[in-house]
Amino acid sequence: MRVLITAPFTESGLKELQGAGLEVTYQSWLETGKLHMGASLLQIIKDGDYQIIIVEGDEIKEEIIENTELKLIGSVRGSPNNISLQAATAKKIPVIAVPGRNTIAVAEHTIALMLAQARNIIAAERFLKNDFFVDDFKDFAQMYTNLIGFELFGRTVGLIGLGQIGFEVAKRLQGFGMEILVVDPYVDSDRVKEVSGRMVELDELLAKSDIVTIHCPSSEETQGMLGAKEFEKMKKTAVLINTARASITDEYALLDALKKSTIAGAGLDVFSMEPVDCDNEFLELDNVTVMPHMGGNTVETVQRQSNSIVINIQAFLKGQQPPNILNPEVFNKGNKHGSSRN
Repeated sequence: MRVLITAPFTESGLKELQGAGLEVTYQSWLETGKLHMGASLLQIIKDGDYQIIIVEGDEIKEEIIENTELKLIGSVRGSPNNISLQAATAKKIPVIAVPGRNTIAVAEHTIALMLAQARNIIAAERFLKNDFFVDDFKDFAQMYTNLIGFELFGRTVGLIGLGQIGFEVAKRLQGFGMEILVVDPYVDSDRVKEVSGRMVELDELLAKSDIVTIHCPSSEETQGMLGAKEFEKMKKTAVLINTARASITDEYALLDALKKSTIAGAGLDVFSMEPVDCDNEFLELDNVTVMPHMGGNTVETVQRQSNSIVINIQAFLKGQQPPNILNPEVFNKGNKHGSSRN
């Protein structure tokens, strides 16, 4: 079988696939600088006669699925929306993913944003780079006063969502001695107790939290759930952290709240317009830490996703159901998969 991989992948992972008898073409989007939208991968798949494709952000939609001879589609994301699962299922093509690949990375990134905001790290660096000279200690004293931070110990953090990432964030915040409030209508109470948290309604979380951090999925239910009214309910000294999805907030209302000091600051890794560049409006504010959607950008994430994909493909080649299959209904006794297919 011929395999096309456009997602970041380890060298050892590629060698394992080749050792399994697969002919692998590796064209990581990080090296080519290309993301394929719509049907732009169609001709590439047809010309290369690929039966397996592994992507990260590239789209594998209906037109590609219906007009190629793909036998397996994979994404290194946890819940990919760039693959038409319905079309693949209709054609009885297994789709695999990598749940939890960047959970630890994003959780640690969230903590980093909290600390950056609490200690004014970005504002301090900008201040020093802006031609700051100390003529006497009055200058230093003024700078020291303006950049005073706060400790996480003894503060209250509100987590909106206690899924995989939110749970890992909460576990780490226990070590800082913080009170943990949780809003999540779908979480088990035992899970909340495990991180010494307390379930509350959103209004209470907003009113009592020194830091509000978002970890819920983007959906119709959560879209725009934090807007002008919600920001008004937060403490003026509070900080908002978002490493989930920009759509969960009203971005214009958030920008306005930060400009007017309705809230004290924000640490943001997700935006409505991405990729992020120097035109991002939040960069104009010294009370905001702006990151270019790189919460999961670690070497361990690439290792984890590569190892998982290799395991899933190996199972598929043996005619077994891959452990991280998104449409297990295609894998039944009536369908032939893996090594039995040419």
